[in-house]
Amino acid sequence: MLRKKFFILTLVILPLLLVGTRAGVAQDSSLKVSGEMPKTPLPPPNTTGPIRMQSMPVAPQEPPQASIPPSAANDFEHHDSIISLPSIFAHQWSLSKEVAPENLISERFLRSSDSNVRGLTLKEAIYIALRNNPGLAASSLDPVASTETIRQANGTFDPNLTALGDVNKTVVPVTSVLQTGGGKDFVQKYFDWNFGLNKVSSVTNGTWGVTFNNNRALNNSLFTGVNPSYNPSLTLSLSQPLLQNFGWKFATINVQIAESGQKQAQWNYGQTLQDFVQKIGGEYWNVVLSEENLEVARAALRFNLDLVKNNSISVKVGTLAPIDLQEAQAASATAEANVYTAEANLKNSRTQLRQDVMMNPYATFLPEEIEPITRTNPTEKIVVDEERALELAVQYRPSLGSMREAIRNALLQVKFSENQVLPQLNLGTQFGLSATAGTAPCQAPFGTPKADSGNCTPAGSTIALSGNKLPFGGIYGDALNRLWGFSFYNYAAVLTFQMPLDNAVPRAALAQARVLYEQQRLLYRSALSQAVIDVQSALANLYADQKRAVATAQATFFARESLRDEQIRFRVGMATTHDLLQFQEEEVSAEGNQVQAEVDLENAKLAMLHADGTLLQAFQVNWEIQNPHEVPWYAAF
Repeated sequence: MLRKKFFILTLVILPLLLVGTRAGVAQDSSLKVSGEMPKTPLPPPNTTGPIRMQSMPVAPQEPPQASIPPSAANDFEHHDSIISLPSIFAHQWSLSKEVAPENLISERFLRSSDSNVRGLTLKEAIYIALRNNPGLAASSLDPVASTETIRQANGTFDPNLTALGDVNKTVVPVTSVLQTGGGKDFVQKYFDWNFGLNKVSSVTNGTWGVTFNNNRALNNSLFTGVNPSYNPSLTLSLSQPLLQNFGWKFATINVQIAESGQKQAQWNYGQTLQDFVQKIGGEYWNVVLSEENLEVARAALRFNLDLVKNNSISVKVGTLAPIDLQEAQAASATAEANVYTAEANLKNSRTQLRQDVMMNPYATFLPEEIEPITRTNPTEKIVVDEERALELAVQYRPSLGSMREAIRNALLQVKFSENQVLPQLNLGTQFGLSATAGTAPCQAPFGTPKADSGNCTPAGSTIALSGNKLPFGGIYGDALNRLWGFSFYNYAAVLTFQMPLDNAVPRAALAQARVLYEQQRLLYRSALSQAVIDVQSALANLYADQKRAVATAQATFFARESLRDEQIRFRVGMATTHDLLQFQEEEVSAEGNQVQAEVDLENAKLAMLHADGTLLQAFQVNWEIQNPHEVPWYAAF
């Protein structure tokens, strides 16, 4: 009876299940994922063979000179001297079109590459990158441009030479019959040749000038006492501020500000150098990490391929179930994908290092490949004194040096703004000499003539008359001689005062300068706090990574031992494929963790040197602040 009921229930339920299953299949047919292999699968990755490239050594590398001396700006000052002015003038009128060299890149150049591989230590890679990297070279031009700012500020004291030459002639109708003796037009002609020299004093901030003017005048007037006449004059002038724009070394305060800005640019470049060295170090160790990870991925793939091979045989002879083979095949496919990923990571890391080191002796589009020689050293003994590291950070970190210079610059700006609050009180003085020479005609006196009056007899007179003749006859040289007789002179002294009633503009500028000064001081304190954080964090990471490298090495050792024991158990049938793959996955993970920990330790060493500001010294890179102060001859007085 029970069997009959069960048979009837089965006949009822089974068709319903079949209908539901078909409906489900029909409903999910669009979501069905095919597990078939592609018709043309990719070739399997290499499981053996060299990972490191066959490289050639480089010649011994000298530490690069990374300091930027003020003389570096001289390379950009060629073809701009007085001698080259004609060529500059001709260049301004040239019809040729200027084309930047970067716009003339040929297709042949884009296809060029250097197939050589260079084996470099970390220090060699850093040295070559410091010399060749174009981005770093562009940053090195910031101090050079700032040097020109100093020279521009000193240019205020450059003497200014002026010269003028002109000819001026006028012909106008006469306004009196006596003006020209009956002629209908009055003619005047002037020749001028004037010279001047003025200079701002770097001591008093006053402006002194020398003017030497010359004039030759000629006209047809009967009343001109000297005609033609030469009239040279020499004038000395001085305009000296007494309150505003005056003070001890105030004339050169803009030069001091420019020098401070140039030092800031040097400090900023030093920070860029440190960041760049750390970047190259990180890329170098990333290549090492990628190589080690690829070795680990290949070893895992070899293990899985062997397991697939052995399980295939066992399935054929009936000692293993097909599910064990499928599980091994799935693990093998995953390991194969990991190898592809590791190969791509290695290629990317090598490309990044190659392009930043830019070892390109043959000027090709693609530079030489770089193969790291230096390996990780997890057993290196590391001892860092935290207190000493903090002292080094304050002393050597370029970013802090730049901020200290910014505070000094802000203090100079406060000094300048304080001076501008003072009223303007200026003293102007002038002393001049003049003389004249030329043709002095004898002119008849006005009124009743006297036979014994005058010092000459006019030409063409019909009666015996005595005329007057000015004692300034002679040529241009005679006029110059009379100039130094100090007989004809002029002088003037002017004192001017000016001050706005509320003086709002300079007071607001002074307040802004004081705010900037206080802001820079607070930012420096904040930077000091950040430096403490960076040093202590770098130190903690360094010690943690050192211990982690030891711990991961032990974990790798025990994981390998466990995998070896599990393989023995698998061979004798005491462990399944799933158990074996689980142990193998743990061993691969342990090896990867060890490689990562050892590379992290090397990066932690670089980070520690970067935090305390001694990264450049650690690699013997020659960099130090250069004194940008220079005094041209014209800025010495």
